[in-house]
Amino acid sequence: MSSTTLAPDLAARMEASRRELDAWTREVVEWHFNPDTGTPFWLEYAKTLDWDPRREIQGYADLDRFGNFQDEWLRGGPVRRWVPKGYAGRPVYTFETGGSTGVPKSRISIDDFRIDYEAFSATLPDDAFPKGADWLSVGPTGPRRLRLAVEHLAQHRGGICFLVDLDPRWVIKLIKMGELGMMERYKQHVIDQALTLLRAHDNIQCLFTTPKLLEALCEKVSLKKIGIKGVFCGGTEMTPQFCRFATEELLDGVYFAPTYGNTLMGLAVHKPLTPENGYAIVYYPPSPRAMIEVVDPEQPNRIVGYGETGRVRLTTLTKEFFMPRFLERDEAEREEPYEKYPWDGVRNVRPFRKLSTSVVEGVY
Repeated sequence: MSSTTLAPDLAARMEASRRELDAWTREVVEWHFNPDTGTPFWLEYAKTLDWDPRREIQGYADLDRFGNFQDEWLRGGPVRRWVPKGYAGRPVYTFETGGSTGVPKSRISIDDFRIDYEAFSATLPDDAFPKGADWLSVGPTGPRRLRLAVEHLAQHRGGICFLVDLDPRWVIKLIKMGELGMMERYKQHVIDQALTLLRAHDNIQCLFTTPKLLEALCEKVSLKKIGIKGVFCGGTEMTPQFCRFATEELLDGVYFAPTYGNTLMGLAVHKPLTPENGYAIVYYPPSPRAMIEVVDPEQPNRIVGYGETGRVRLTTLTKEFFMPRFLERDEAEREEPYEKYPWDGVRNVRPFRKLSTSVVEGVY
């Protein structure tokens, strides 16, 4: 997409967002590498460099100089090496990834999950997610950021959040053991708890869950008849086919809000689903706090062209957590900016094919 094909207003907004991203990048790098406020991990890392990040990182593109962030840096301890000195004395949370490939990755958090979900809240329509309505969250809790984040989202909108836990690590074990019958019984156990809460609390009008659990729930009850007005949904099984199925068949007019998010990024917002584009799921990251790009798997510093397929690369830029150029276990198509989100998006995120043989996917 060249600048000559852009509407002048969109081109101007893209330029403004890029300037904001560059300025925020400089601020975040200064914070994490400053001896007074910095993060122990990055202060130690800087000693191995023959250049000064505080002086030489002048914009987002300069983050390429760090190379790719390594998965193993987040596995194991000490987790305090990730707590910036500028947050000394503050209560710290630690959130874990699913742990489907060994020791789970951990990241610290103080306020990021609140900041991210308050921003996401602003994208939800009030008629589908009414202020003051209560929520039900059916999905992973435990050490995952999701539990506190969805609970805060409900509280931020004036509601109370009821919770039903799904342990994805147990589900992964059942799949690996070939215990599919037991897995089905465990899923039913989760659904039974959700149904009990839905029937007992009339003010639950908003639901967070995962695609597979949503389908199982809708086999038992009409969410519309039981009072649900909006469904916020995320998980590894989110596909255009499922979005069409959910919108046209499962939900009977209940608002459907798919999301792409994880412990390391926060969450992206979706472009409205339409039959005209085949229910393609297009996500835009929460710039400038996180950016997702689509890169050539063989040359991960090369961003692919619009519409082309590649591996998802994540950069997280907050005062709590700096993670440049992390290669996700996902692939997608690169999507053009548009009026509401004047920066790159990703289309139809799915497990990265070259890794799919070694990872149990589709747990949710």
